Amino acid sequence: MASSPAVLMRLVASAYTVAEKAGTIVRKVLQSGELGIVEKTGADDLQTLADRLVQKSICASLSKSFPKVTIIGEEELPAESVEEDLIEIGHSSLILQKSCPDQYASLKEEELVVWVDPLDGTKEYTEGLLDHVTVLIGIAYGGTAIAGVINQPFYNYQIGAGASLGRTLWGVLGLGAFGFQLQEVPDGKRIITTTRSHSNKLVTDTVQAMEPHDVIRVGGAGNKIIQLVEGKASAYVFASPGCKKWDTCAPEAILHAVGGKLTDIHGNAFRYDANVKHMNSAGVLATLRDHQYYLSRVPQAVLQALPAD
Repeated sequence: MASSPAVLMRLVASAYTVAEKAGTIVRKVLQSGELGIVEKTGADDLQTLADRLVQKSICASLSKSFPKVTIIGEEELPAESVEEDLIEIGHSSLILQKSCPDQYASLKEEELVVWVDPLDGTKEYTEGLLDHVTVLIGIAYGGTAIAGVINQPFYNYQIGAGASLGRTLWGVLGLGAFGFQLQEVPDGKRIITTTRSHSNKLVTDTVQAMEPHDVIRVGGAGNKIIQLVEGKASAYVFASPGCKKWDTCAPEAILHAVGGKLTDIHGNAFRYDANVKHMNSAGVLATLRDHQYYLSRVPQAVLQALPAD
């Protein structure tokens, strides 16, 4: 290549390698049997040693290579020195070989915001539902999610001994998404994926209003978006506060890169500027196709109960 890669592509290439390391950390903590679980706000809001180590690893690694990028992580951790073995300064050469979309080719480090969920699906991780677990690194510019990396540390774990564990998906708006086979739900079926552990009447009323053929209840926002792009579900419906910007930034970028849509339940786009409120108060609705149909089915009472931000 004649010119050096664009800052965005360098950041995505680094985030890919950092996410792979994160997946290794998540697996090692589980193998050790010492999860170090603490409750943050209650029994459904947990933090483990894996959450803490992964956030330190991701934030320190990306800060070292991209000191002017703003990085916002889920966990509130004390400022402390980070062990050298947590720092990853490598990058994916395959990603660097791809051309940066023209609209992002001249972005500067200081214009980018990275949203990190070190372990999406922590509750499921502690309960052994390992396929629900993801590591999320989302990249935003001008308030819009433009790139994302999702690592699934335990992809293939159900195959048993000898399986190659883990995979990493990534995408950039205007370039596409990689690391998986894009598929749609067969025969136009309405299959809804929704929360496993944070349900309430608003959530169930909204799901039923979609007239689904089937409903899947799983943990993790990253996991649910993977279900959409791999044809296991046609809509992710969560009509409740609870999801935060670090849950949706990376998944939104990957979904949008393949033509899908992620909004609140009013159909409003999320903003990912550094200074925004972290909570997605008006819920989440995500689809690969037919977003308008699902929006049109949200009950009026639910819309009134969840005012737009």
